[in-house]
Amino acid sequence: MDAAADACATFDVFARACPSRETLEHVTGRWGSLTVGALRKGPCRFNELRRRVDGVSEKMLSQTLHALERDGIVIREAQPTNPPRVDYELTPFGIEIAHRLVALISLLEDAMPQVLSSRSAYDAARALRPGR
Repeated sequence: MDAAADACATFDVFARACPSRETLEHVTGRWGSLTVGALRKGPCRFNELRRRVDGVSEKMLSQTLHALERDGIVIREAQPTNPPRVDYELTPFGIEIAHRLVALISLLEDAMPQVLSSRSAYDAARALRPGR
């Protein structure tokens, strides 16, 4: 075990020094969750993945893929071709994460009429408050 693991022997994401917190951030951050979700359909080349994850910059996608690869969620496979071909795909651990993440994404998408209604009601109530 390394020093980070020793600092959090039971791996509690709520403990500041626990390395599980960093991995949670990698997976649940905006680009991490979208990247994992996009890779659930199978391997992708970098630019294909960038098109799937609309709005991500090359730099952010590259940083996200490096973090996910380091955590064992994504595999980067470089083919010895000219020009070089690099594919990214989920590891078995990444597939398990994607499965759970897609369930959350589906729940959110299905609940959007309710969410939008709640937002409208909240915004209307705040607009009626004095001092605004």
